[in-house]
Amino acid sequence: MIHIVKQGETLNQIARDYRTPLPAIITANTIINPNVIYPGQSIIIPGLPSPSTIPFHIEVSVSKRLLMLYHNNIIQREYPIAVGRILHDTPIGDYIIINKAPNPGGPFGTMWMSLSKEHYGIHGTNAPSSIGKAVSRGCIRMYNQDVEALSTLVPIGTRVSIRP
Repeated sequence: MIHIVKQGETLNQIARDYRTPLPAIITANTIINPNVIYPGQSIIIPGLPSPSTIPFHIEVSVSKRLLMLYHNNIIQREYPIAVGRILHDTPIGDYIIINKAPNPGGPFGTMWMSLSKEHYGIHGTNAPSSIGKAVSRGCIRMYNQDVEALSTLVPIGTRVSIRP
């Protein structure tokens, strides 16, 4: 998996975002000085498949409150979602699913899929009436049955594009 460094990112934050130990990233990239990275630089993230090898991808429309699942660039399913509220916006950008956790507990419903942005994910909910609203702390909420179905289809490494 290759990560392209964005303005303001640090190698420590990239390691946290991908839940990959910093020494593993340094070793995979033969980076001599981890404090000197630059926008546009390619960083190898070890242990994750290349998203280009996965036929699925997910697009999220924050304004439409809709998650769309694509297989080989053909839309397969659309799911209603809840998104972040004021001061807790859902992060716009391109990410990947880096892990899955069934039955995470608390307000996260029956499935949690972490995104490659620390503290954010796609998850179920114990408040199904919130779907369709801007009420989360930035995560993408789905009905439990929807996130369970989605998690069985998409593998770790699936691209997730979040758009306004």
